[in-house]
Amino acid sequence: MSAAIAKENTQIRFVKRPTGLYDPADTFKVVKEPVPQPKDGQVLVRIIYLSLDPAMRGWMNDTRSYVPPVGINDVMRGSAVGEVVESKSDALKVGDIVTGTFGWQEYAAVDAKQATPWHPGSELPGVPLSKAFTVLNMTGMTAYFGLLDVTDPQPGETVVVSGAAGATGSLVVQIAKIKGCRVVGIAGGEEKCRYLKEELGVDAALDYRSSTFKQDFAAATPDYVNVFFDNVGGDILDTVLGRLAKGARISICGAISQYNATEAEARGPRNYTSLIAQRAKMQGFIVFDYADRYGEAAKEYIQWLKEGKLKVAVDIQEDGVTCAPEASLKLFKGGNKGKLLVKVGSEPGEQ
Repeated sequence: MSAAIAKENTQIRFVKRPTGLYDPADTFKVVKEPVPQPKDGQVLVRIIYLSLDPAMRGWMNDTRSYVPPVGINDVMRGSAVGEVVESKSDALKVGDIVTGTFGWQEYAAVDAKQATPWHPGSELPGVPLSKAFTVLNMTGMTAYFGLLDVTDPQPGETVVVSGAAGATGSLVVQIAKIKGCRVVGIAGGEEKCRYLKEELGVDAALDYRSSTFKQDFAAATPDYVNVFFDNVGGDILDTVLGRLAKGARISICGAISQYNATEAEARGPRNYTSLIAQRAKMQGFIVFDYADRYGEAAKEYIQWLKEGKLKVAVDIQEDGVTCAPEASLKLFKGGNKGKLLVKVGSEPGEQ
């Protein structure tokens, strides 16, 4: 049975474009409105889990990008999984679990075509919704195509991953191991490095905060770097550029070290001429470009999960949608291990 529909919808609205690391109290505003009524062809979705992602920092800037910036006073953009609680479309029925860009709110009335049906339970019995959502939605798709399509790693090659204990990075290191690569994970702090070694099975885990990081990195890459999956940018990217093997491939997924930099602080790579000397390539990508191939990735992920080859870490904030602004700062302060989610509402069957 679907959960009862509340009378109010709590939303987080974006009210001020920040400079540098944002102050949640200045950047966002909590608003309570009546629960929206779906129109013909629409569904009302009760949001269960909201995804917090580094990309949202870019959406706050009024600059040209792959999606328009979030408008001032708009509900903050965000991917989520939820339950259809009212339907005025033949495509979806009450009780269906769906995913989509529903925003930072408790309820969303959207066109049915903007809500993707979600059926992982039938193929992944026993896998929690939070973990299935992490792997089979944007985070998992980003890791899969950003590594395998952009860089085509081969067995025996050395693959380096920055932000390796984060949501995307933790999947990338495991995929690289599954594909027979030697994997070096870079993360912040001893705890995350232990997690990479003991839980995810990387061959070397390096703490970028260590005073000996550059020496440690050189020692961990005696045959240089064939593939680099970069989530961080900045100094780490420069360090890796100095250790490229001939024909190396770099996948630029993100640059979280630069997202909150002011104009005076922001900078690009200094060691980019290594790309010339080593005949290497550095390529950016956007996961939405692979939308017609998501099923391909999902099929392989499901098999890996069934075979026990993949571990999924989730960091769930339990205090509802109002905790999203403050919780999102964990992404930029290195506070999360694995996928950062906000539990907005109960899962079907929960009290």
